[in-house]
Amino acid sequence: MQRKVVLQDGELPKEWYNILPDLPKQLPPPIDPSSRSPGPGILPRLFTKEQLSQEMSSERWVKIPEEVREAYSLWRPTPLIRAVRLERALKTPARIYYKYEGVSPPGSHKPNTAVAQAFYYMKEGVERVTTETGAGQWGSALAFAGMLFGLKVTVYMVRSSYEQKPYRRILMHAWGAEVFSSPSSNTEFGKRVLSSDPNNPGSLGIAISEAIEDALSHDSVKYSIGSVANHVLLHQTVQGLEARRQLELLDEYPDVVAGCVGGGSSFSGLFWPFYYDRVSGKAPKDVKFVATEPTACPTMTRGIYTYDFGDTARLTPMLPMYTLGSDFIPPPIHAGGLRYHGDAPTLCLLLKEGYIEPRAYNQVEVFEAATIFARTEGIIPAPEPSHTIKYVLDEALRCKKSGEEKVILFNLCGHGHFDLQAYQEFFEGRLQPWEYPEDAIRKSINRLLEEYPWIKDLPFLK
Repeated sequence: MQRKVVLQDGELPKEWYNILPDLPKQLPPPIDPSSRSPGPGILPRLFTKEQLSQEMSSERWVKIPEEVREAYSLWRPTPLIRAVRLERALKTPARIYYKYEGVSPPGSHKPNTAVAQAFYYMKEGVERVTTETGAGQWGSALAFAGMLFGLKVTVYMVRSSYEQKPYRRILMHAWGAEVFSSPSSNTEFGKRVLSSDPNNPGSLGIAISEAIEDALSHDSVKYSIGSVANHVLLHQTVQGLEARRQLELLDEYPDVVAGCVGGGSSFSGLFWPFYYDRVSGKAPKDVKFVATEPTACPTMTRGIYTYDFGDTARLTPMLPMYTLGSDFIPPPIHAGGLRYHGDAPTLCLLLKEGYIEPRAYNQVEVFEAATIFARTEGIIPAPEPSHTIKYVLDEALRCKKSGEEKVILFNLCGHGHFDLQAYQEFFEGRLQPWEYPEDAIRKSINRLLEEYPWIKDLPFLK
């Protein structure tokens, strides 16, 4: 039984896969709220020409620049590992594989797009980039990428994670980035939030607003986003393309591809190539796509599909997504990367069309699953992919009851070495099983619909 498949450097993908030409229907366009019509809004002021081109491209395969592939080779290809010890512990006939992205220098999947974006900024002469980060994985990835390509990096880190995960912050400093706790006094929007609520725990929506304001206020500064945008998800497909080849070497193909969703980049990066197989008729069997999220921020399971802003200050154009409302602030759970009010437009379209099955779990059952994984496979997983581990355990036990020999593939998108405080709280019984109240979710969504009643009449979502 082969437990691990590691490709050679020469097998690193040469192209990214772009899902846009293969979606079941055309992706609804961004909306400029001032004109109530399609338009990119401020995006051309934030991104490079190449990023904007990839954002709207109908080209199915996009060449990876050699400079980016060279940077990738520091840690890619990443291993595909069969969870043999976990299978034995569960006594399941299912075969469980995980694509392990924790081997990158920042410890997650995030450098797959951070390195690409930093390369494009460097090519266009950008001197500094700003960004937000939830759990700190994206901020540390961009700090790492900025170091590789000589860029200054400013990170607005959600306050709850800034306080919970100090070593992620130190990692960013080690690679030369400056880091602000968000909401901060470094921006006008941050000051307004603090003046109304000095103890605000922050959210990705607030941090995005601060990073965008910073970028728009200075010359030679651009904004970098770690998820949601089409070009970001496209860069992440190196994971799925490698995994597909690794399973091919084992003469395997998944029945289920699963991943966690905050904005959607890690899950999309894994399942897009298998989706391509499915819609192109190349898949040898039916494959199910399962997305997991926290009950504390249940965008896919309890949000609505409509147009909303990507940030709390409402600077971005409105995007089609499942959302809880752009001013939604979830509880300070330890899965900081999953505390976002919306999701990637491509993922949301596929969810609406029935290609994706969502699942939501509370953080107590998530850490129970993470502990089982750590005590069998040896790797301490980050809180974010531990939501998927919870699903995988449940699915494997269902296979045990039914006798099905399913092949389950999931993305272990980062290690939990910087999340040990969360594990300590779990072991001491101090974690709360946050489940956001339905009335609070309805209030947040209704505020959006009441302030922008015209979005329900837009023809693009029908």
